[in-house]
Amino acid sequence: MNTTWLMVLVTGLSLGAGAFLVVGGLIPGRPSLAASLARLDGRASGAVNSDADTGGHRLGAWLARHSPLPIGRRQRQMLHLRGETPAEFHTRKLLHAVLGAAVPGLIGGFAALLGVPVGAVPGGLALLGAALGWFLPDLTLRREGGRNRQDAAEALFTYFDLVTLERLANASAIQALTNSAQVSDTLVFRQIRAALERARMEQRPPYDDLVALSTRLGLPELADLAEVMRTDEHGAALADNLRSRVRELRDEHLTATKMAATQVSENMTIPMTVPALLFGLIFLTPPLLRLLSGQ
Repeated sequence: MNTTWLMVLVTGLSLGAGAFLVVGGLIPGRPSLAASLARLDGRASGAVNSDADTGGHRLGAWLARHSPLPIGRRQRQMLHLRGETPAEFHTRKLLHAVLGAAVPGLIGGFAALLGVPVGAVPGGLALLGAALGWFLPDLTLRREGGRNRQDAAEALFTYFDLVTLERLANASAIQALTNSAQVSDTLVFRQIRAALERARMEQRPPYDDLVALSTRLGLPELADLAEVMRTDEHGAALADNLRSRVRELRDEHLTATKMAATQVSENMTIPMTVPALLFGLIFLTPPLLRLLSGQ
């Protein structure tokens, strides 16, 4: 009887927590001035937008500051490529953990209401589900990291081509960077626009901002572009240098893509060999059995 009431209590708490999170997510929050200033200062990822100062976001920000497993540099770069802040990432981790813990609790609670003895199994499964839910966003982020970087690199090379065309149209270096960033609304273009706008408002050249952005995104090609564009201040033949550097970067990107494709093909060798070995074993089994029975 005590176990039944305990499972009913766990079920009620799980339903209450889920309803609280759903209602909290539906209530519009007021703009966060700190988050907006952090984005303008380049300390947060994504476009220059204000985050909603909701309870879930504040809790995610607290978890990001006090998590025993801090986000590494590589993870931060992947988050920047997704346009997601550490606070949003930890909020997502918390939601997955709550869902992972709630599902076994709900199942165990309904089973207890039906009179099925479950013991302490739902509690153990709830802890396991919470742990799996907490680390699931990390696995998703790692799995999508390569594809996000590939997409960002393709968008960046398109930006390089646009800058080259602007320079061939006799636009200045800063004008070429600014005009080219207005063409698309993808995440990379938005972040470049934010860096350029920040430099314009502070009345300084944007090259250092682009270098800092390349470090945050893990895209060294953007730093190369900034260094090439910086030479415009010294009267160099910028268009020729830019086209040459873009060609080199594209060749490097193509080589890296081919190496990755070759690695994938090599990794598929073992899965393709196993079925062949199984079929060979199936065909060899009857003769072997006849030989063994004849002995």
